[in-house]
Amino acid sequence: MLKFGSAVCLKKRAAECCLRGITVDTKRLDEALFHKYIAPIQRRRTDRAGLEFELPVVNLAGGPVDFSVVHALTEAFLARFGFGDEHRDDDGEIYCATDPVSGDTRSYDCSYNTLELSFGTQRDLNVVYDRFRVYYGFIQEFLRSRGHTLTGMGVNPRREVNHNIPVANGRYRMLLHHLQSYVRYGDLIDFHSVPNFGLFACASQVQLDVDEDTVIEALNTFSRLEPLKALLFANSPYGPLLCARDWFWKNSMHGVNPRNVDAYDQPLGSIDDLLAYIRGMSLYCLERDGKYLNFAPTPLTDYFSRETVRGEYYADGGYHTLDFKPDLEDLAYLRSFKFEDLTFRGTIEFRSVCQQPVRQIMAPSAFHVGLMERLPELTALLEREAPSYEKGRTPSELRALFVRRDLPEDLDREKVSALLEQVLDLARDGLVQRGHGEEKFLAPLFDRAKTLKSPARELVEGLENGTDLEYYIEEFAKLD
Repeated sequence: MLKFGSAVCLKKRAAECCLRGITVDTKRLDEALFHKYIAPIQRRRTDRAGLEFELPVVNLAGGPVDFSVVHALTEAFLARFGFGDEHRDDDGEIYCATDPVSGDTRSYDCSYNTLELSFGTQRDLNVVYDRFRVYYGFIQEFLRSRGHTLTGMGVNPRREVNHNIPVANGRYRMLLHHLQSYVRYGDLIDFHSVPNFGLFACASQVQLDVDEDTVIEALNTFSRLEPLKALLFANSPYGPLLCARDWFWKNSMHGVNPRNVDAYDQPLGSIDDLLAYIRGMSLYCLERDGKYLNFAPTPLTDYFSRETVRGEYYADGGYHTLDFKPDLEDLAYLRSFKFEDLTFRGTIEFRSVCQQPVRQIMAPSAFHVGLMERLPELTALLEREAPSYEKGRTPSELRALFVRRDLPEDLDREKVSALLEQVLDLARDGLVQRGHGEEKFLAPLFDRAKTLKSPARELVEGLENGTDLEYYIEEFAKLD
């Protein structure tokens, strides 16, 4: 069976387009891609960062999250902090609101079981942390008085009992429907059977400005760093995996086209290479006339060569089909799930890190911010040291080994630990150069580097030694 994104498939589809007499206007597509992704980075890079924290909501009594508590928290939070620009779901509940001054946003990611705090861009990470502490303190006091808590885990520890239903709006309903459609595709890829993973998986993400001179090096070098990051930040244990988020995305409908997931395994040589790569990514959804539509993931060159595409949309309690004509404006809905994602904002969004224990919640952001300041040195370090453990494996292949509970037998742990410490030294130097005292956020990572013990490994080994899950829910929820 042909697979989306494979060279054979793309050639076959291009031939079909010629037989239909359809001209692929690659020039217009390339111009649109350039305008979306390259034009925003044709300016000097700033040192600003945008942080996003997704945190599981947990019922301390062991049952599912009580959504009435969640909605009451939303009302109380907005009354306390004056967030506006409210967005309501189909049932009238607020799922997103923004502070007009700071740009901070409080929302629910896919499900009311996950609370997300996104922060307006800042030059000083301490400013973000101070605001986070205030928000988190208020939220925890409210939830605790009602038998709930937030905690710092990459998967919700109550996922098996929670009401795993999407926020009742077009976007999230479409997303779950799309992910559930994997059953139609047989063995196209090695699909897993948990298409609702977005309702309980939680990430810690950071967006950093990038410019045209550094974007290629940044994507290549941080891709090569991904296996080492797995050793530091894994915090989503699931079966034999300590960091399941890679598997959730890769082995779902999002991974039908491998270009939409994982790392950049073949180093990019130029901006043209990057645009060619993006041109081969797949589109799977858009919004037309107030309707969210999803369809089979389709590479852009194929999508824009078609006269019509058939999509599905929800209305009146069921799903219906609609044929529509592709339009270049549909590029607004192109979204990848790569570990390093170039955005239309002129930033790279780092997406591969699980949510961390709350007292260490700033560590991943500080790590990336510091290393971006030392990018040439990081590139040289990995070029010199990484081949000894890569052994010809791509970053995605190696990370798939490093996210597992049992690490490869041929891994020289002492050597990798020493390399991790060198990487952390570079991150610390970069933060010191910024002059805000942000290097303090890296402190817990040095112990992780020495022991190769991520939060997930700590949790799994603790559970095996008889420690209750409740202990880790509480411990990973502590701010101080």
